[in-house]
This record gives sequence, C-alpha cells and structure tokens, in this order.
Amino acid sequence: MNKFKSILIITNILVISALFSTSCKDQNKDPMNNNSINILFLHHSTGGVIWKGEQGGLKKVTRYFKETAALPSWFDTYNSEHGTSYAVFEQNFPKAQPYGWENYPYDYYQIWVANAGTAPFKEEPTLEMLTPDYDMIIFKHCFPVGNIKPDTGEGDISSETKTLENYKLQYAALRDKMREFSNTKFLLWTAAAHAEGNATVEEAARTREFVNWVKQEWDEPGDNIFIWDFYELETESGNFLLPEYGAKAGDSHPSAAFGQRVAPLLGKRIVDVLENDGNNTNLKGETK
Repeated sequence: MNKFKSILIITNILVISALFSTSCKDQNKDPMNNNSINILFLHHSTGGVIWKGEQGGLKKVTRYFKETAALPSWFDTYNSEHGTSYAVFEQNFPKAQPYGWENYPYDYYQIWVANAGTAPFKEEPTLEMLTPDYDMIIFKHCFPVGNIKPDTGEGDISSETKTLENYKLQYAALRDKMREFSNTKFLLWTAAAHAEGNATVEEAARTREFVNWVKQEWDEPGDNIFIWDFYELETESGNFLLPEYGAKAGDSHPSAAFGQRVAPLLGKRIVDVLENDGNNTNLKGETK
C-alpha cells in the first residue's frame, strides 16, 4: 500500500509539473503571432484592480494553472460563447523607472505627442510603436489626476501642473494624435475618483468638471476614440469614490469586489466599440 501511494504521489507531481510547464509556455508566446483581435490595456494600480477582480491566483489543475483575472476570464467566456478571438493584454504604463510612476494628461502628451516617433521615450512605447500590433489601446489616469488646482488664465501644454486649462490643451493634442492612427481604436477611461478626504471639495468639483468636459465636448462622434465612464461607476453622480466601493477607509483604490463587478462592463464596452462603434452600450458599458 505504501509503495502504491508513493507511485501515485510521484505520478501526480509529474502531471502537475507538465501542466505547469505547458501553462508557462502558453503565457510567454508572442501574442502577435496569431489571428486574434489584440487589445492592450495600459494602467497602474487602479486598473490592476479591475483587471484582476476578486479571483486572482490559479485555477484547478484541469485548467492548466491559468490565471483567473476578471477581465481575461470574461473574454475567455465571451470568445467561447461567440466564436470570437479577442486577446486582451495589459502592462504598466509608464513604468516606475526610468520615466516615473505618473500617467496623467501631461505624461501621455510627453510620450505620445511631444516625443512621437518610432523610438521609445524613456523606454516607453510611442503610438507609432504600439498601433501596428494592437487593434485597440485602452488607457487611463490614476486618481491623483483629480488633485486639480485653480486655473491661472494662461494654459501651458508643456506644464506638469494639474489644472483644467493644461489638461484641455494636452487632451486636444492627444486627440489629434490618436486620430492619425485610424486603424486602431482608443478607449479612454474617465478619471479615477478620489476617496473623500484625499482631495479637497474644490478639487473634486474640478474633477467632475473635467470628466463632464471630456464626455460632452472633447469626445466627438465619428472618430476612432471612445469613452468608458469609470468615474461615474465609482461615484454614482457624486464627486468622490463611494465608501462602499473603496478598498478600505481613506484609500482611493477601489475594492476587489468593485473590480469584479465592473470588469464585465468594461468587457462589454470594449466589444461594442470594436464591433459596433459603441452604439449598443452607454458610456458605462451597460446595454442600451
């Protein structure tokens, strides 16, 4: 009996090792060597919450140790049910080094507009580098984008200062740049909201003003740029992240449960933009 148990244990170890090895090979293959519709999600920590949701970790052995992050899992199911081949990838943008862990309007403007071209800027890829490989590029800002100071009356497109006048100049330049790549669709998240106490009432009101401007004026019909209204999902018409959606008191990161709930809305919005120019969902990703 002991010998049988030993053989069984060794066999299980070998099977698990083989499956794990297969999984690693699959994860490391070149995503561009297939016929998939390739989607790139550029994000930092808040985006990571939506990507992962509550699941994380590993599935059962029968699923080859595949990660069960919320957004990729949603696409696995959608592809299986609809016979589609959407492939979603994610990466931190910009990286902490050498550029710096900042992804605000100024930073996208610096990397994609002011330093456009076929060479990276501080090791970050430009749109000329990204668009040949991806059918959609999703990008967002982290919640410090909402620490918006009063306007001075003199906007400066090259300024890091967080003001509405600077944001609007940088967004106008980004819109013109993205329109140069008509074969790629872009999906912008509206701003991530701060938890109350992490921004002043005045800053939060300016963030609401910025989000409304993006949706009502900056976003124009008929081009290759679309919106996912993450801010509205977090605030439900308020100006702060709702406490029940936060990771913990005083933290502007959303909770894993919130990420799990809204990841399908992002998935629906992505598919609708790719298939129907976003006409069948509202900005939050809900079916019309």
